[in-house]
Amino acid sequence: MEDFSSVDDNLMQKEVAEGLSKSQKQLPSKYFYDEKGSDLFEQITRLDEYYLTRCEKEILQKNIKEIADYIGSDVMLIELGSGSSYKTRFLLEELSYLSTYIPVDISEEFLLKTVNRLRLEYPKISIIPVFADYTSRFELPITEGSRQNQVVFFPGSTIGNFDPQEAQELLRNIAGITGENSEMLIGVDLKKEIDVLESAYNDQQGVTAQFNKNILAHINRQLDANFEIEKFRHKAFYNEGAGRIEMHLVSTDKQMVSVGDHEIGFEEGESIHTENSYKYSLEEFEELVADWYSIEKVWTDEKNYFSMHYLKKK
Repeated sequence: MEDFSSVDDNLMQKEVAEGLSKSQKQLPSKYFYDEKGSDLFEQITRLDEYYLTRCEKEILQKNIKEIADYIGSDVMLIELGSGSSYKTRFLLEELSYLSTYIPVDISEEFLLKTVNRLRLEYPKISIIPVFADYTSRFELPITEGSRQNQVVFFPGSTIGNFDPQEAQELLRNIAGITGENSEMLIGVDLKKEIDVLESAYNDQQGVTAQFNKNILAHINRQLDANFEIEKFRHKAFYNEGAGRIEMHLVSTDKQMVSVGDHEIGFEEGESIHTENSYKYSLEEFEELVADWYSIEKVWTDEKNYFSMHYLKKK
């Protein structure tokens, strides 16, 4: 198996320093996902308040045969940000002629554990992990027929973590990496009542708060920084004008933090913007993808909280 690298320390140092030097301090949300962060996110997906996973699972369960018909046979399935590949199992069970599964994830340790389990469960499928930041250009491994019948699986409404311009850049990159006849099955969270949205990111058990703060712990470990994590509190709210949930870490005190050679000052109440989660109408999402993909089919859950789109590369 080719050796694909995961986190680039130099790039992480550069991106963290640049983000924290802005007037509204920010951090790239991809750095949530070290091994602990990936595990915490899996816990979030099982919370009562976090409707997204339940709704996406409902869509997959009710429509799996039709989804499988769209995907077809003898397929290379490429999953972006695969994590535990929990939802992928719906497809692996149904796609009896799947030739290759390529999970792509930045967290090498977490992905290897998942791949080892899947190889035992699905010995007839060639499973080739790629340890990469899928938000940047990366290479797919070369396999027999790897430029044909490629289907990208991008569940969980992860596309919402990018602002619309970044999302379009990501779609352009994916279209450039995959073959001429490639397709995509993608999860998209829909606009809905504000209280439903905000509850999903402010769970009573505080798991989302732990997940949010873990980005600082990851930076401490990876870059030898000295964030005092107990001096930051989790804050998440819906920005209606922008159509997105925003997650922040708010400094509870005036403090200084060292990240490598950089010294960053915080005022009490100053925040680090750690993540966005954009919500779309069906029409807004169709407009977002229009330059690279046409929408072949849309499925929604019973409450119209969540959607899955089957896209075909133009």
